[in-house]
Amino acid sequence: MRYSKWRVPRQAAEVSPRLTEAGYPPLLAALLKRRGMETPEAAERFLYGGETLLGDPMLMADMGKAAERVRAAIHHKETIAVFGDYDVDGITASCVVAGYLRAKGIRCLPYIPDRIEEGYGLNTAAIDSIAARGATLIITVDCGITAVQEAAHAKKLGVDMVITDHHECGAAALPEACAVVDPKRHDCPYPYKELAGVGVAFKLLGTVDGDQNRILSEYADLVAAGTVADVMSLTGENRYIVKRGLEMLSSSSRPGIRALLAEAGVQGRPITAATVGFTLAPRINAAGRLGKADIAVRLLMTEDEAEAALLAEELCRLNRVRQELEHRIWEEAHEMLRQSPPSAPIILVSESWHQGVAGIAASKLADEFMLPAVMICMDGETGKGSCRSFGGFNLFDALSACSDCLVSYGGHALAAGLTIRRDRVADFRAALRAYYDRNPSAAVPALECDMRIDDPSLLTVEGVAALEQMEPYGNGNPRPVFYMPELVMERATAIGGGKHLRINLKKEQAGLGCVLFSSTMQELGVSEGDRVDAAFYPRINEFRGRRSLQLQLTDLRPADSLELCRKLLDGESPEPWEAAGLCPSRRDFVSVWRWLEKSGGSVGGRLAGIEALAPSGMRAATLVVCLRIMEAEGLTILSWDGERFRAEALKREGKANLDGSPLWKALKGCRNRYL
Repeated sequence: MRYSKWRVPRQAAEVSPRLTEAGYPPLLAALLKRRGMETPEAAERFLYGGETLLGDPMLMADMGKAAERVRAAIHHKETIAVFGDYDVDGITASCVVAGYLRAKGIRCLPYIPDRIEEGYGLNTAAIDSIAARGATLIITVDCGITAVQEAAHAKKLGVDMVITDHHECGAAALPEACAVVDPKRHDCPYPYKELAGVGVAFKLLGTVDGDQNRILSEYADLVAAGTVADVMSLTGENRYIVKRGLEMLSSSSRPGIRALLAEAGVQGRPITAATVGFTLAPRINAAGRLGKADIAVRLLMTEDEAEAALLAEELCRLNRVRQELEHRIWEEAHEMLRQSPPSAPIILVSESWHQGVAGIAASKLADEFMLPAVMICMDGETGKGSCRSFGGFNLFDALSACSDCLVSYGGHALAAGLTIRRDRVADFRAALRAYYDRNPSAAVPALECDMRIDDPSLLTVEGVAALEQMEPYGNGNPRPVFYMPELVMERATAIGGGKHLRINLKKEQAGLGCVLFSSTMQELGVSEGDRVDAAFYPRINEFRGRRSLQLQLTDLRPADSLELCRKLLDGESPEPWEAAGLCPSRRDFVSVWRWLEKSGGSVGGRLAGIEALAPSGMRAATLVVCLRIMEAEGLTILSWDGERFRAEALKREGKANLDGSPLWKALKGCRNRYL
């Protein structure tokens, strides 16, 4: 069992008649209803919503000023610099804006700061360099919202600035620029706040051009890549953008995209949000992390097939270097924490860590120790920190509360960066701990199951195939986790050199083929023949032209019979597939009677402890069934107040006729039918 706690729906999936009448398969209809879309109109808008989902960019504060200044620069053939961030969001945003401006005949200077030498965001030395190259306008993408001093410096040099960003603004004053476009400005009425940096840049170009849809038809692939990589919500406007972008990526006209897909080994396969997040994004990010973001920019903008192949190969090599550095940092950090496991936010400092990779190690530490983590790379008297959250802890708010200890900071609730002086690290550690004590993160994360399936007939090849309409999955629209209780684990076989498992489960008469990655039987804690609960995502497996249903398991656990016990104690009848495995034998009744006698004729306690109280080797639900049948025959009294139960043995003259019990007869019928 991977998760110690599961959150599961108590009620089985409810299929919306309105959706099935509109033609939606039952499984998809149930999932749509579960996610709040109960009408055909709501489902249609979510699944197939078109360009009407694109908001009016003129609703953004300063968008009119920004578009007017960019149009003027295009009209007068000014030299324009595009200043971006070194992650996928910033790199794709830089390529989108630079590509558009160059298509207009403008001399455009993309500028991505060196992560190691310059750090995040604008800096005065870069502005000096840009001004020396003749630029009269700087457009920032995915950065700039806190660049008050840098904007003032540019103004002194006579360089105008249009800022586009999507990061939190905080309480500080906005930079003094021609325009500051950020949907998270406190005074910005734009209704959709979830745009990535590249999304805001797209909105600017749509306003400058006067046709958002035309801009999207040219750049949706890059906008989608940046949006997915920055883990933005894939709902509403972003969902439409990403759907269009994934279609473009699957048949991209960009030599760089095609070369990267080929080098990564995914060319010719369907491109999903997962492909972007786990295959393309890490390779593009690796360039920025290692101070070579220009390679990624050149790859995405090149028109030369041969150059694209060389650059894609180099990006994949850099990604392998990044993986090696990341593992080394993680091992060193892990050793620091081994002697004394932390109980408060992790703050580690090193002179030798690679600043561009420390954030990935911080993320792994946060997950492992279930605490927010800060990895500070110290250089002289100043250090750069990469911060990662855990359990919903808001990092941006936390850093704001500790800002007196920091030189600077910025980012999101879940990931942030900071600059700190060496002599303030101890103060920062104390301040962050105090804030965390007042605002702790959530407890150990539970496995969240979206929907309960009691009837395996819902899982058909056609029904599961229809779930593809829910793509793209991601933040805000996660891939659903389905929950099915009370299955029998018939067989488990190690595959992939012992790293993975192929498992056969059975419910009623339905056999279900499953696969569970990165787990062994020992880690699961269950054995063949056990009754288990399964958390999974159904998928279609294609082999030699044959399509079959397969469950990709998220986790397995020993069957949780407490819910079934509660149902039985409440006097409800079990469902047929539940009843099939509940039919007691005569030996079970004898065991229960002897159990009562041994306990002085009376046993009781909280329902949560019934498993421990039950006779050895007997399921708790089978115990309750026996007690109910014996009560009906005058052998016991069974009391229940919703939390606690008590069973008392009764003295009876003559022999009880258990064979005549309606409940036992029904259970026998279910057993003969399903098992």
